[in-house]
Parts: sequence; structure tokens; C-alpha cells
Amino acid sequence: MARTARAMRAGPLAGRTIVVTRAAAQAQRFVQLLEEAGARVVQAPTIAIEPPPSWEPLDAALAALDTFTWVVFTSVNGVLMLDKRLAARGLAWAAVGRKRIAAIGPATAEALAEHGVRVEVVPREFRAEALVEALRGALGPGDRVLLPRARETRDVLVVELRRLGAAISEVPAYQTKRVENGVERLRGALASGAVDAVTFTSSSTARNFAELFSEGERLAWRGRVAVASIGPITAATAAEYGLATDVMPSEYTIPALARAIADYFSRLPRTRGRRGRRGD
Repeated sequence: MARTARAMRAGPLAGRTIVVTRAAAQAQRFVQLLEEAGARVVQAPTIAIEPPPSWEPLDAALAALDTFTWVVFTSVNGVLMLDKRLAARGLAWAAVGRKRIAAIGPATAEALAEHGVRVEVVPREFRAEALVEALRGALGPGDRVLLPRARETRDVLVVELRRLGAAISEVPAYQTKRVENGVERLRGALASGAVDAVTFTSSSTARNFAELFSEGERLAWRGRVAVASIGPITAATAAEYGLATDVMPSEYTIPALARAIADYFSRLPRTRGRRGRRGD
């Protein structure tokens, strides 16, 4: 667990300590936004992004790319890992860019744009169910869809796209691994009341974080530690472990989550203490 060195003196999160559980390689922007709002950020990644057990399925899909009508990306991770694989095989993004492209949200679309890939479909709500609705009418029966994504993930997208008549090739582009480094220091900080909020940016971060601690420990934090989840799917996972979400943005993005956390704490009277919560 790494602690940021910079201490901010002003802003709606001044004096607040926020735990970021996002993978270290992706946490920089989130940490920056929280620090700019005055927070002291504790980085405690609960997941790491790694290559899949085998590149063979993705390599086979790339070799057959001309047979696909659509390529659908459900995360920035999928874009980053596909980029690494293309580079390793001496391939260019141009072939991918000739396909019809859908992305689950603006961050994923921006990552694709950096490689010159134009995204045709981005849903207004950044989750699988909304992506299916956005593709309804654009996706034709018999269309072949390549779906490079995490090894273990929700199957709702595959199920619903098949119901639209599409042929789906789901291939692992990466996998997430649980990280437990620094858990004892984090346990001590949570138990002592030194943490104001814990943030979850995916179901895997929520699940892995919760399973580091006992049910009794998690219950002991309630009323003292706010839970901030990026969206309803992540919030539902946290709730399975008794971690009800206090903060969730209406737009499921990292900047929106940072703003929602700042708004939440800005409404808490300072006279109630640095860890004041609703109903205290």
C-alpha cells in the first residue's frame, strides 16, 4: 500500500483520507483528481491487470479479423492489452479501425481514438445493459462480433447480443489478479478511524477489497467510513458484503466519481468531525 506524498491544504476534501483500490497502473488520474480536491489519498490496489493465461484465442481472432463485422470494447483495459498484443505480433490498429466499433463509455472511446479508431456506438449509460440497447438496431442478424475483454466477467453482454441474432466471439484479452500487499496497514488505518472513504471502480475491486476483511471488521466501519462506487453494478457487489454505497455518480466515470466524493464531503458539517456521516 503506497501513500501519496503530497498534502493538499484546501478544497472540499481537505483533511479527508480516501482509499483508492483501483489497479496501480490505472489509478493515477483518479488520485490526481482527489488530491486536487484536497484529499490525502491512500493507494491500496486490490487488483492487478495481467495477460490472459493464453494469447491463443485472441491471436486466432486477430488472424480472422476480416470475418468480423463489429469489435466491441468494454473497458480501457481491453484496449490497452489489445494494443500490446498487436505490437507484439507486428500488427497495426488499421485493421481494427476498419471494423464497426462500439465502446462501453467515453474513456474507452478516447483510448481507441488515440489509436486512430473511430467509435460508432457509445451508450449514454456506461454499462453492459445500456450497450446492448445502443447496439439494438445497429447490429444485424448474422453479424459477427469480436469481444476482447477480461477473462472472467459478467455474461449479460454475450447473452443479450446473441438474442439480437449476432454471432459472438468472446476472447480473453487480460485477466485480473487479486493484490493483498499492505493489507495489515490498511486494516489498522480502517480500525483506527483514520479513513474517511473507500472507493470502488469495478466489481472486482469491491469484491477483492471486501474479502480481505472479516464480516465483523466490515460491520465495524459502518457509520465511520463512506463507500463510493462508480456505478450500480459495482455498488451491488459491495452490498453483497454489507458495504452499502453512500456515494455514486450519475455518470459512471472516474471524473464523475471524484466530483461526487467531493460533493458528498462538502455537504458534511465540519463541526461533526472529519468522519461525520449521515445520521450521526
